[in-house]
Amino acid sequence: MAFAFAGSTPWRRIFIGAGFPLSLAASGIAAGVPAWAWLGPLAALLLVYPINAWRDAPVFPTRKGVLRGLAAQLPLLDGAPVLDAGCGLGDALLELRREFPRARLSGIEWSWPLRLACGLRCRFATIRRADMWSADWSAFDLVYLFQRPESMQHAADKAGREMRAGSWLASLEFEIASARPTKVFTCADGRPLWLYRLRLVS
Repeated sequence: MAFAFAGSTPWRRIFIGAGFPLSLAASGIAAGVPAWAWLGPLAALLLVYPINAWRDAPVFPTRKGVLRGLAAQLPLLDGAPVLDAGCGLGDALLELRREFPRARLSGIEWSWPLRLACGLRCRFATIRRADMWSADWSAFDLVYLFQRPESMQHAADKAGREMRAGSWLASLEFEIASARPTKVFTCADGRPLWLYRLRLVS
């Protein structure tokens, strides 16, 4: 399963890793393995990635250095509250801290093992276990997401209901089809960071 880390994208790594037990079973080597033994890996998967979080993106880490230069394009006031919604292991929080060292950083993560690991890595931030879709986003000047295309309209609707005029919603790689971005920041690896500034709704 170590070969899964050679995949070029998170999904490719998942499929490579998932294919290992299937190919093992097909080869006949796994014939002597009792059925209950397969429950261990399944239980570990459910522990890290609970069923009620399956509608969201899997763990997509924000690569190191990818947000370099963002602060020049997105000025925030000192002490601005910033949320990483679905913070996983905290990779994006580390990037956001480098760009906005005076911001008050927070993270929300539903998986409690990931929340604990993120809390250990990101002691500078407030990390809590919660459903990012049920949590209130109204207190934040910037909400950062790395989700999936199917989630973006839901994120746009939530931001429109809860976030203040003048605050920002940032989405790595995936845009909101129904909205025009205020800015598009080109990340260090070439991917877009779609930036949407909330406006007053008439």
